[in-house]
Amino acid sequence: MMFAVPEDFSAYQKAQIDTILKFADAASQAAEGWFDLNIKSAKAAAAESVKQMRALAVAKDVQELASLQTAFSQANAEKVTGFARAAYGWASETQAELSKLVEAQITDANKSLVAVIDKAAKTAPNGSEYAFAAVRQAMSSANQAYDAISKASKQVVEMTEATVSNTTSSMTPGAKKKAA
Repeated sequence: MMFAVPEDFSAYQKAQIDTILKFADAASQAAEGWFDLNIKSAKAAAAESVKQMRALAVAKDVQELASLQTAFSQANAEKVTGFARAAYGWASETQAELSKLVEAQITDANKSLVAVIDKAAKTAPNGSEYAFAAVRQAMSSANQAYDAISKASKQVVEMTEATVSNTTSSMTPGAKKKAA
């Protein structure tokens, strides 16, 4: 669709650049969060490994060695579960942020499209009201479909979060003892 004045086109370009910058910022924050999570996890794992190796090196007998190995295995399983929860949390936060940006972009695009259609309808020849009514109805139907898909997606995310939470808590060695 053609823009009536250069100012409309300029505003459109500015809005598109702002949107691109918002997505780039969200992506860089997500990458930074993922990097930070991995660095902290690697540092903690390295420190824990050194601590465990020192404890194993000074074990006095086979029984103490076996006891330490069992304790370390349980602790390591809990740490892996904790990392999985943190990674899932990072992914959920990133998805939520990107969803907000997409929803805002769709809302802005709808507003702009409605404004363009209204502007075009005012200058259109007589008898074209039906065509504009059809376009408005199509937009309304598309928005309703998007809302339904968005709600369904949110329900899937909620069910997935519940499943991950239940699965990771059942995988924790302490949870198995409580269940037994």
